[in-house]
Amino acid sequence: MEVKRMTARLLVTKLGSVSEVTRSEALAELRLMTKHDAESRLIVAEAGAIPYLEETLYSSSHDSQDNAAAILLNISISSRAALMSTRGLLDAISHVLRHHATNSSPFAVQSSAATLHSLLVDDSYRPLIGAKRDIVYSLIEIIKRPNSPPRSVKDALKALFGIALFPPNRASLIGLGAVAALFSMVLKDGRVGILEDATAVIAQIAGCEESEREFWKVSGAKVLVDLLDVGTGSSERIKENAVGALLNLVRCGGGGAVKEVTGMGPGAVEGIRDVVENGSAKGRSKGIALLKIVESGAKEWDFAV
Repeated sequence: MEVKRMTARLLVTKLGSVSEVTRSEALAELRLMTKHDAESRLIVAEAGAIPYLEETLYSSSHDSQDNAAAILLNISISSRAALMSTRGLLDAISHVLRHHATNSSPFAVQSSAATLHSLLVDDSYRPLIGAKRDIVYSLIEIIKRPNSPPRSVKDALKALFGIALFPPNRASLIGLGAVAALFSMVLKDGRVGILEDATAVIAQIAGCEESEREFWKVSGAKVLVDLLDVGTGSSERIKENAVGALLNLVRCGGGGAVKEVTGMGPGAVEGIRDVVENGSAKGRSKGIALLKIVESGAKEWDFAV
């Protein structure tokens, strides 16, 4: 253990060197160290690496930026508090994400979005990260951009999902254009896993009062109903997400949402039944609740959240 501490301290000292070569070599070694040795992640953080790594995210060198972003991601797996207690870290991550289409390296963008997703596992950080509108906006821009690498899109979606798990963040996501961006992906993006992740975010965002109007603008309920139709070939996860989104839309929306959902056709009802019969425990529970709404015409359903 002491050897690891001495090694970490030596490498962190080199991060402050005036020599770019020395700094680059230290970054590469720290990346390997934190990747392969979970125990070393906290040690590296305690050695004072995080402020140097944060500063390196602003570097014009893609290699240095990549290594710094990767180390931060590795540290976030084991030592989230150390990252969140570092002043300016979220600003540095925001810088990488904001320049996703220009100066930032694709790998650094992916690692930064993945770091956010890792931090958002801790529910106490969801309000803090969700309040950073520049971060939220940048994540939405990543999923909107046609040329964004698939890995960047998936990591951005996972970060958005984590942000949306905190209910007060959902209205902010809607205000920054998340609904249109997400439904555009559902309609146009056929990349493996993207549709599952996009509908997972949609299901969370649907759980607020502001969702009904924005979903109406993009025919959101109809799109979700179409995903439930067995003829579309949607995966079980997509169907479960669609059920969850429609259920949240009905519970949090007004009469318009109820009317749309209760007017679903037989194909969608068959899709809900499939979720009830074959889905996960959580999916079955939501499917039963939505099916009850559809079959009763919402006349005797309590829509309280």
